[in-house]
Amino acid sequence: MGEKLTTGEICTRGVTIAFRQTSLDEAARLMRENHVGCLVVVDEMPGMRTVIGLLTDRDIVTAVVAADLAPSALRVEDVMTTDLVVAREDDSLIDLIRTMRGKGVRRVPVVGQQNELIGIVTFDDVLGILSEELDLLVATVGREGQRESAMRG
Repeated sequence: MGEKLTTGEICTRGVTIAFRQTSLDEAARLMRENHVGCLVVVDEMPGMRTVIGLLTDRDIVTAVVAADLAPSALRVEDVMTTDLVVAREDDSLIDLIRTMRGKGVRRVPVVGQQNELIGIVTFDDVLGILSEELDLLVATVGREGQRESAMRG
């Protein structure tokens, strides 16, 4: 990783996707099989996949199950979130954190210049990175004491 952590460096590039016309039954199966809590919804364009929405397990529970609707009668486009929060590949980690906090989202698709899917960053990913950085700071404190002992004998 570089000195300026970017969303492109920390994102997961193997993203589980769905299309508008994917049935909700199939979407739920994809989530279960891939052990993910969301699907990035894309339109297939020549040579790229353009991000158009996000479908979370919570979307299915609150919009379908809690409303006592039949999932088999619905498609991803009927339930997905289209008011998307995305990050650009070169956005800094700090900008990403501010965006997630400001918009109240835990999952952010990472897109390129033409809104093509690059990857996804989750709240858990960010916590993992910050944990590693904090571990480095804690190690610095321990090294300071060792350095002082060596200098002063």
